[in-house]
Amino acid sequence: MRKFSFIAASLASTVMANAQGISGDVIRIGVLNDQTGTYADFGGLTSVEAARMAAEDFGAAAKGLKIEIIAADHQNKADIASALARRWFDVDGVDAIADLTNSAVAIAVNTIGKERGKVTLMTGPATTRLTNEDCSPTGFHWVFDTYSQSVGTARSILEQGKKKWFLLTADYAFGHQMASELTNVVTKGGGTISGSVRHPLGTADFGSFLLQAQSSGAEIIGLANAGTDTINAIKQASEFGIAQGGQNLAGLVIVISDVHALGLKQAQGLLATTAFYWDRDDASREWSKRFEARTGRKPGMVQAGTYSSVLHYLKAIEAAKTDDGPTVAKKMRELPVNDFFATKGEVRADGRLVKDMYLVEVKKPEESKAPWDYYRVLRTIPAAEVTQPLSASACPLVKKN
Repeated sequence: MRKFSFIAASLASTVMANAQGISGDVIRIGVLNDQTGTYADFGGLTSVEAARMAAEDFGAAAKGLKIEIIAADHQNKADIASALARRWFDVDGVDAIADLTNSAVAIAVNTIGKERGKVTLMTGPATTRLTNEDCSPTGFHWVFDTYSQSVGTARSILEQGKKKWFLLTADYAFGHQMASELTNVVTKGGGTISGSVRHPLGTADFGSFLLQAQSSGAEIIGLANAGTDTINAIKQASEFGIAQGGQNLAGLVIVISDVHALGLKQAQGLLATTAFYWDRDDASREWSKRFEARTGRKPGMVQAGTYSSVLHYLKAIEAAKTDDGPTVAKKMRELPVNDFFATKGEVRADGRLVKDMYLVEVKKPEESKAPWDYYRVLRTIPAAEVTQPLSASACPLVKKN
């Protein structure tokens, strides 16, 4: 009887797979990110592992489905990323591309996905262009953006009475957008930008930039950069005695691996806005424990967001009974997002996942009880406060009343 039940279940799974419109009989997801450069710890190979976890937890085999996760390093170059995306979509049968850390890369690949009707699950880039003028019916911006990071962090600092800013900005799309959003928030909040300087991606020496910031008289030095650029800037600011001189650093895109690399002695007191913290509740702790067992580290918001976006994509395929990009994308917007990363989340017409975020402060060394115990959650920031209003959207998919 048990043998018969097993055969019946297997046949049912096979019928289910055949009934679904799965191209090539396999769902193929590519993770395209920086695996060797400035953002290697931002998402990198551990983001690939998060995607694999999502595929496993989806339980494809029991549903008669086959999933393949492939990965490549775009080296922070839009031309390399574009060539890989075209090959994956046109030759290798890839249905969706995830992560896409680096805003210039994400814009390029999202455009290709739009042209080919393929899904992009963007968890690593920050520019709000992805849900404005460069939005796509098959594109999804899942974790954070320049609006969430500037509003969440800048407003809290302005509320502390510190209003004079100097900006260190990464000289490409992400940095420019972040600086623009921050300037808007600061000036509307009664503050001023006393100076700014742009630096190349992957800068090793921030000395001259920090000297300009020091001499500006600004109370806050805003770091509109990410990855090793942020880490190097904070380390060298410590060497220059910036904090001792009465100025504070505000890291606008801080991930937990940055704090791990810096150490609490140098990172203590940093304020940041994050979409995820591993020690926030039981569900986040349980998943993070499994992730750490596989990778040797706790996840940041990009890894957690990659898992969440891939799992939601797979659930949409199951519900739509096809891997056709536009059809799945429509279903992704219809389905609620409920997991350890996003509770009661929803996907808007512009492709943005709307969810609460968290204002955190990096702990002092004596306050940390264990490795990766780095954040104190100061407040939950409601989704409406960290998401650009649709009324201000430049996305053609948004119908304005």
